[in-house]
Amino acid sequence: MFPPIPILADYGISPTHGFLPDVLPLTRLPDPYYNKWEAIAANLQALILSKRLRGVVDRLPVLDTIGLEHDAEWRRAYSLLSFMAHGYIWSGDSPSDRLPPSIAVPLLKISEHLEVPPVATYAAVCLWNFKPLFMDEDIDNLENLATLSTFTGAIDESWFYLVSVAMEARGAPIIPLMLTAIAAAREGDAETVTRCLHTFAERLDDLTTLLQRMHESCDPKIFYDRIRPFLAGSKNMADAGLPHGVIYEDGSGKEEYRQYAGGSNAQSSLIQFFDIVLGIEHRPTGEKRGRPQDQGEGHAPAPKHNFLLEMRKYMPGPHARFLNDVQSVANIREFVEDHRDDRPLCIAYDACLAMLRALRDKHIAIVTRYIVLPSREVRTRSRSRSPEAVRRKVNLATASRQGPPGIALDTRSGDGKKDNLKGTGGTALISFLKQARDETGEPAVEAWTHRFMSRVIRTEGQGDFFAGKAEEGAGLLQVAPQAEEAVLPGLAGSWTMDDDVGGICYY
Repeated sequence: MFPPIPILADYGISPTHGFLPDVLPLTRLPDPYYNKWEAIAANLQALILSKRLRGVVDRLPVLDTIGLEHDAEWRRAYSLLSFMAHGYIWSGDSPSDRLPPSIAVPLLKISEHLEVPPVATYAAVCLWNFKPLFMDEDIDNLENLATLSTFTGAIDESWFYLVSVAMEARGAPIIPLMLTAIAAAREGDAETVTRCLHTFAERLDDLTTLLQRMHESCDPKIFYDRIRPFLAGSKNMADAGLPHGVIYEDGSGKEEYRQYAGGSNAQSSLIQFFDIVLGIEHRPTGEKRGRPQDQGEGHAPAPKHNFLLEMRKYMPGPHARFLNDVQSVANIREFVEDHRDDRPLCIAYDACLAMLRALRDKHIAIVTRYIVLPSREVRTRSRSRSPEAVRRKVNLATASRQGPPGIALDTRSGDGKKDNLKGTGGTALISFLKQARDETGEPAVEAWTHRFMSRVIRTEGQGDFFAGKAEEGAGLLQVAPQAEEAVLPGLAGSWTMDDDVGGICYY
């Protein structure tokens, strides 16, 4: 007996909106009891700019969650308190390692109810933080979307969130489509599976086009210096001023430091759904394909931590359970491998892999432009500034300025050899993304697809004698020189590459 194919309604997932709520996010909590929360959220940018947010929050009474009724109200409250919490932590000259009871007590209760951590997750800043401008237009249209809350009030911040919202909406129909494909594969219906894969590939191409629009209204410098620091979590944040994490003052008198990852696009259930239904397997970062998983008799097996699995802990509980249940029924890859003589089916499957790889290529380009390059500029600027100016502000954007030169870029192992897997201050962000991209193409069926997705892009001008380089090999396919790998935080904060952590845009 096969396990039953998941029913979307059982997990609160919409067949039209996907992991976005079927009922649009509330723009305001209806109970006037929560007007104080709404007032702070409405003035969050001004309070942060004037450095008065902490004083206002410290005087705020502890409000009960008894007035929250429907799911939409719980989600609105979670998003409000998450923005307030991260604003409180990161709005001063140095971060606060304590959250006062006025935020901590209700946030802990609401997080438990929604089955999400008490931090600004992807759900808090994207999934539950948007509104359509015109109700009769689609929410997969970027020109019809606006944010409900931001830290900075900048268009750049809103755009950064809304690109993800539009991608979630545009990709939502893929979810029921591929559940149909799974059911068709059980029945041996190759024609239906092929048709579903064709549509899947076309939608992936649409998502890549949407992602490319990030550059239109989100400036890399503004993102790196002003927006990204507020998205940081409390895990591995020593360089940014939180060596132990954050204490949530819940009134118990037994509070301990907590450490959580910050918001990250890796917490998108949609992207993980794509990997699951296509049978793409992601190994722990740095682990090669076919590498033995144990060290022989008498040795413990190698750690099996996978960053993307770790990120499921930061998704709404029902969404994470949905992914686990889909994983137990996913059969498309096996079905295609069992029907290798069906070329239309194989080509349709490989097209999906190629489109998903292209999406990840675009993500790498964006991470390079928005994180790697600005971080280099920060280090260059910091060398020419006085120590007092460098130390004036402590947060995620200034973390790379701290400490002796090179401490955040030391990727050498104990024997002195270069080791991109472990860094003293972080890890090589691009290395993880490239591995995830390369793993996307591994299940390809057709030999030509393998060759296409493993091709090396020719770099113009290599072997050019005008540039003083050797003529030998000029004009042939060349391996592009490796760009410097910046050992830096991800989109939502810094993260290390120890055996139990690592991944896209982590802490």
